[in-house]
Amino acid sequence: MASSKTYLDFILERLSGLNDMSYRSMMNEYILYYRGKVIGGIYDDRFLIKPTKSAVAMLPNAKLEPPYDGAKPMLRIDEKESKQFLRELLEAMFDELPMPKRRSKSK
Repeated sequence: MASSKTYLDFILERLSGLNDMSYRSMMNEYILYYRGKVIGGIYDDRFLIKPTKSAVAMLPNAKLEPPYDGAKPMLRIDEKESKQFLRELLEAMFDELPMPKRRSKSK
């Protein structure tokens, strides 16, 4: 099942208090970026984030679910009502996330 643009728009609205949020569509799903780092994505209309130490501490009851078969599990975010909580969550995670790898240009 692919994710809907409507669900993506809902999540982006919930994250609207954060500067520099972006996304990229990939195979009918959406990868979410915060200040240039991958924080997670929208997979089958589920909001999943990387399980950093901060995220696990702030979401002790969150379920770990793989975004797709064979992928590493991510935290499913069911607490989407508080924009302030989501902002604090992503800000807490930010320093724990790696910078994106630069793609090398093939010759």
